Amino acid sequence: MKITIGSRDSKLAVVQSEMVMAFLREAHPDAEVGLATFKTTGDKILDRRLDQIGGKGLFVKELDIALRNRECDYTVHSCKDLPMEVPEDLPLVCFSAREDPRDVLVFPAGATEPDFSLPIGTSSRRREVQLRALFPQATFASVRGNLQTRLRKLDEGGYGALVLAAAGLKRMGLADRIGRFLEPEEVIPSAGQGVLAIQGRTDAQPKLFDGFADATTGIAVAAERAFVTRLDGGCSSPIAAHARVSGESIELMGLYYDEEKQQARRGRIEGAATDAVALACELADQLLAGEGETV
Repeated sequence: MKITIGSRDSKLAVVQSEMVMAFLREAHPDAEVGLATFKTTGDKILDRRLDQIGGKGLFVKELDIALRNRECDYTVHSCKDLPMEVPEDLPLVCFSAREDPRDVLVFPAGATEPDFSLPIGTSSRRREVQLRALFPQATFASVRGNLQTRLRKLDEGGYGALVLAAAGLKRMGLADRIGRFLEPEEVIPSAGQGVLAIQGRTDAQPKLFDGFADATTGIAVAAERAFVTRLDGGCSSPIAAHARVSGESIELMGLYYDEEKQQARRGRIEGAATDAVALACELADQLLAGEGETV
């Protein structure tokens, strides 16, 4: 049996795909597991924010084409980068256990705190909206490129700090660059943050990933993505969702930004994990109705 994994060609994406490949080789020693990399449109256009060039779909378009053309059998994605709408012919097969879901601040090499005389680097409106409440003295500037490029720009004096995902830094062996963790109660992460998503075709074999797929994470991600979908949020919308599943219960925190009122609201809801999607929609409706805490 031959299994080809498709991946973006960034170093982080390849590292994440290699994690999946290592599992497959161990679980299916008779399988021939290979990697095919593709440069996506989102990786090519680095001078504008994603919301200015078409959104998260730009990170998956070429991978979707590769799946349909059978250039690979499965693709590996950072779940937070997946559009909310998934093509019917390319279903999500499973989700990994979750790595650290938090956002973090990364300081210039040798620094122990942000330099607020320089902008904080982030291309995420979700992060910026929430960080303005934490650091009213801060300014912000867009930063694009792979992880190494962003860190180089930081260390060369272009930014006073960066906001990045803890999961990516840890997977790249760069946890020592983390200056401060931002707890979800401070900055709610992006839906699916810290989770790897496996996508395939309708002929996919989910059993290949038994032992890799994490059912609890799947429940949390379903709630987070349902919340964003209910609010019709894409990558350009400052919308955030983070769920914690404990036993048979789930707690969901969400952030909604009202573009008309230029106001962010956040709220939380908890209940039975079996009602995860319904609870997510209920929380979204509450925030749409003007309930919740103003950020």
